[in-house]
Amino acid sequence: MTMTASGNTIDYGERIPNNVDLAGDRRLQRALESWQPGFLDWWSEMGPALDTRDVYLRTAVAVGREGWAHFDHVALPDYRWGVFLAERNQDRTIAFGEHKGQLVWQQVPGEYRADLQRLIVIQGDTEPASVEQQRLLGATAPSLYDLRNLFQVNVEEGRHLWAMVYLLHAYFGRAGREEAAALLHRNSGSDDAPRILGAFNEETPDWLSFFMFTYFTDRDGKYQLGTLKESAFDPLSRTCEFMLTEEAHHMFVGTTGIDRVVTRTAELMREHDSDEVGAAGGIPLDIIQKYINFHYSVSLDLFGSETSTNAANYFTAGLKGRWQEERRRDDHLLTDGSASVDGVVDGSLIADAAGARAGQDRELDRPAAQRNQRQALRLRVRALRLRRPAPSGPPPTGWWAARSCAGGCRRSCGRFVLTADG
Repeated sequence: MTMTASGNTIDYGERIPNNVDLAGDRRLQRALESWQPGFLDWWSEMGPALDTRDVYLRTAVAVGREGWAHFDHVALPDYRWGVFLAERNQDRTIAFGEHKGQLVWQQVPGEYRADLQRLIVIQGDTEPASVEQQRLLGATAPSLYDLRNLFQVNVEEGRHLWAMVYLLHAYFGRAGREEAAALLHRNSGSDDAPRILGAFNEETPDWLSFFMFTYFTDRDGKYQLGTLKESAFDPLSRTCEFMLTEEAHHMFVGTTGIDRVVTRTAELMREHDSDEVGAAGGIPLDIIQKYINFHYSVSLDLFGSETSTNAANYFTAGLKGRWQEERRRDDHLLTDGSASVDGVVDGSLIADAAGARAGQDRELDRPAAQRNQRQALRLRVRALRLRRPAPSGPPPTGWWAARSCAGGCRRSCGRFVLTADG
């Protein structure tokens, strides 16, 4: 059956659903079909441990030029992973770096082969890792709503793995096929073959950890996909463009999950006039604070060094740009610019200058990013706030009144603020 909608059609009649005409490349099709059984074995062993037959999930039907997916619903046991790319823009040119203005690449330039493969492998390694981290959470899901969200996130991470594997098989030959196989060999937290990035070897033992992961770590994932979407290698760009449409839901799960936890804690604090809400079924603020501190720090580490030669080289080559590169009002070359980077010298925090290319990640500390707290991960720690609006009715009293102005208000606002630096 072929499911149709506006934009590129996804063929579900094939063994591997796709909109890249796999049938027209029998060698590539056979290679992916050879990889598929290993993926299904991995999913059976390392995917959700709970019976999933009654959970219905969204599955992509088509991909439009605007980058949005059209969805239909399917039971999880019937879910079929495939290869979906956003539509190709025939006139797209490279937006940054030394190749700026040239047509984007449809094949991998030999001089950038190793770097592009490395970027794709690292991105691909994160996708199955999060599924492995979260595989036991279904047994303790707070609700069917949460269970569906968990499984939706899991199957989409599995499809994101397929996206990276397709690129490795299609454009990197034997070395790509070997790397694709290794993506299934490594496991989160394994002593012998751990995942590449440290954040993806941490445990996700409970739902507050899951909400923090999807709030913080998936926010980094969105940023990384956004920078790869700018790539001069067009198949990678188109792959990430579609992945970004699904990543937004993952962050929604984290944002609303944390909001629900904090709101319930606030309600219990007011009801019992105490911050000791554990006995009443709540999660105390100091515990939430510890989760924030841990997951924020682990996710921040995913950006790497404050100044990065690799980031500079990737930018110069056109392999990996900046977030929303084409919207920026500069020359997109960054040959003469500089960036202010904070550092510690003799126990004091000072601002130092670094090349704009090497310090490009640091731009998330700029005031514009601070005004958009929910969309920029790399804010100063104190910028993170979780708030509960003022309730209707008379001003708060007792314990709550003493804490109600933690956000700096000059009146009793009935609001609490958690700052990540305490």
